[in-house]
Amino acid sequence: MLDDERDDISRYPRDPVADWARSGVMPLTGRPDGPPLVPSGYAATLAHELADRFTELTSVPLDGARLLSERAAFTGGRRRGAVSVGGACRLLPTADGWAAVSCARPDDPALLGALVCADVGDDPWPGVARWLREHTGAELAERAELLGVAAGAVRPPAEPVALPRPGPGGRPLRDLLVVDFSALWAGPLCAHLLGLAGARIVKVETPRRPDGARDGNRGFYRLLHAGHRSVVLDPDTPAGRRAMARLVGAADIVIEASRPRALARFGLDADEAVASGTVWISITAYGRSANRVGFGDDVAAASGLLAYDAEGNPLFCGDAIADPLTGLAAAVLAASTSPSGSGVLWDVAMADVCAAALDPDDTPGTPSAAAHRRGDKWVVDTVHGPVEVQEPLPRKVTGTAPASGQDTGRVLAELGIPAP
Repeated sequence: MLDDERDDISRYPRDPVADWARSGVMPLTGRPDGPPLVPSGYAATLAHELADRFTELTSVPLDGARLLSERAAFTGGRRRGAVSVGGACRLLPTADGWAAVSCARPDDPALLGALVCADVGDDPWPGVARWLREHTGAELAERAELLGVAAGAVRPPAEPVALPRPGPGGRPLRDLLVVDFSALWAGPLCAHLLGLAGARIVKVETPRRPDGARDGNRGFYRLLHAGHRSVVLDPDTPAGRRAMARLVGAADIVIEASRPRALARFGLDADEAVASGTVWISITAYGRSANRVGFGDDVAAASGLLAYDAEGNPLFCGDAIADPLTGLAAAVLAASTSPSGSGVLWDVAMADVCAAALDPDDTPGTPSAAAHRRGDKWVVDTVHGPVEVQEPLPRKVTGTAPASGQDTGRVLAELGIPAP
């Protein structure tokens, strides 16, 4: 399927290699001076299946696999081997294997210095690499959890992992109120997809912690937030906490990506909201009961969603792929009926979503299949013949994203909530 024989995905049987080739993820996977690689597992196929289910529930057409590479289509990111596409995460050898370590936040160099018990300055990587070579993945995990560092040993699942199972049907989303406390990519993607199905999206930020994605690519941020409304509330004040609680009380669906203790500080109670009929989507790195933090690249890598070079060394799969895969899975749950038919709390762990896209029978370290040149194209061999490796492709951006807090007064007034 080359040149003018472009993809009509519905014409072809599902095949993990072909789905990877058409997803835009392969150009983001492999060494910069080498060919695109086929990642392990079948995350692109899972994304297709999730998107098909979302379309069945909402009538919103989606190419799920294309969502996996969409951010790079805006940023121009490319494959960088053992360095993530965005540059904030690295795969490094430990005393007993490999680990993924992120340095994405302003405080992370200092935290990584504390992790390795050394002054690392502004460049933590040499010190982190030295420390990891002398310590095990288990030691890293223990210290990373204690310090709140986004890092983990590469540990593919030994047993199959299943995604949460919603009820069999869908729920009408038009005009439902979605209150979105999340940031970056996974939660906002979930909210964006619900918005495409007609839900009203209110994005909530705090004065001291706006969504960090606002400082990223503007086109990509606008894609995920166009048409939404922005509210800023201060959980450090009694009036701000009361307004947050009232806003949650008015919501049909809540999306958040915080550990429960952070929500408690906001005065929010997920169980209470669920008991009143709210659908609560909780997106975390490793689950609500885990005291670990993580971002899309380190979580995917630690979960085993990787590619491997000819020597069996791990390389990053795509660009923060745990984020869009999880956002898509969360949107399907939010659009589905709950098993009980009333409120439900969906505990969506990015690590579990990635693990669900892997085959436990695969042997970690097995070199990945590589694309090869045919003319000026990269192609990969599949059971149905050669398939062209597609580049990341952005969707069209329509509308504008709200400035932080621009709709606070209007949204609260509409819902009868006193302004703090």
